[in-house]
Amino acid sequence: MLEILYQDDYIVAVNKPAGMLVHRSWLDRHETQFVMQTLRDQIGQHVFPIHRLDRPTSGVLLFALNSEMANLLCQQFEEKNVQKRYLAVVRGYLSGEGEIDYPLKIQLDKIADKFAQTDKEPQSAVTNYRVLQNVEMPYAIGKYQTARYSLLELTPITGRKHQLRRHLKHIFHPILGDTQYGDLHQNRGLTAQTGVSRLMLHAKTLQFNHPVTNELMLIEAGLDEDWKRLFSVFGW
Repeated sequence: MLEILYQDDYIVAVNKPAGMLVHRSWLDRHETQFVMQTLRDQIGQHVFPIHRLDRPTSGVLLFALNSEMANLLCQQFEEKNVQKRYLAVVRGYLSGEGEIDYPLKIQLDKIADKFAQTDKEPQSAVTNYRVLQNVEMPYAIGKYQTARYSLLELTPITGRKHQLRRHLKHIFHPILGDTQYGDLHQNRGLTAQTGVSRLMLHAKTLQFNHPVTNELMLIEAGLDEDWKRLFSVFGW
């Protein structure tokens, strides 16, 4: 059962679990569980995905209940009238607030995009961050005698593929548990010390205008047990 955060006659939002694909994909033919199909069976009607979250990311995921609502909501995303906020735990100390303005080259899939143009210019990409917590843990990882971590609130201004994960890697503060862009030694050390092995990236809030009432909607997703365990270990 998926946790439903909001539902009416037009839209439904769920708290997507980490490790679950949004919808069926030929890129992962062995997977059997998908948010879209699970939600459809759970509420007994078709759902239309409005946006995506990477498989290892948890948090707010929005669906429309008919194609007209889907078009209206997708338009808001395209016109950047939607605000998304994420939580991330990263390696090292950061302080205050900042902006990461670093263009990202389009990432192509070797199979799905094999005929796509490969020499396109990098696309503009901007992420704002705010530091919420820091901690230094008394265990050694790699060449360091202690481990330092920061909890960030991330606000993507643009929506590029893997933008948050790539931007944090760019400033040398990769997200913990990121097997693609992260620090392997840090990931292994975190798992050994805390038992947490997931990507520490969570879509905390989604703000948009309701497609029928025009009411400003703010939907928030709670944290899973891995996040709570890490907060407990770090004293956050």
